Amino acid sequence: MDDRERHAAGMKARREVLGSAHVDGAEAAKTSFTEPFQDFITRYAWGEIWSRPGLPRHTRSLVTLAMMVALNRGDEFRMHIRAALNNKVSREEIQELLLQTAIYCGLPAANAAFHIAQEVFAEMDAGR
Repeated sequence: MDDRERHAAGMKARREVLGSAHVDGAEAAKTSFTEPFQDFITRYAWGEIWSRPGLPRHTRSLVTLAMMVALNRGDEFRMHIRAALNNKVSREEIQELLLQTAIYCGLPAANAAFHIAQEVFAEMDAGR
């Protein structure tokens, strides 16, 4: 697969996982400074990793959420909650994942993640 094909596969995966509204917003916000990074993550994160058949997207979402908690990456965690729900991860599974992170990542990290998840769920329930 060449870079052009990898980018196309990545855009397809990004849209399926994150939703077209998110991807369109990210594309519209690109600048000459951020464009190389956007191209990189589209080709490699989405075109290579998220497109691999070795793990179902449901599992990839759960793993990604846990890593975002462990690394204290609130903005990415917020985005990937929505992605996880697109990948058929239930709110109950997210709750269980966050309880698990409390043990392995620490209570403050899990506490912050619970607050973010609750905010995202409220936004989604309100249609935002």
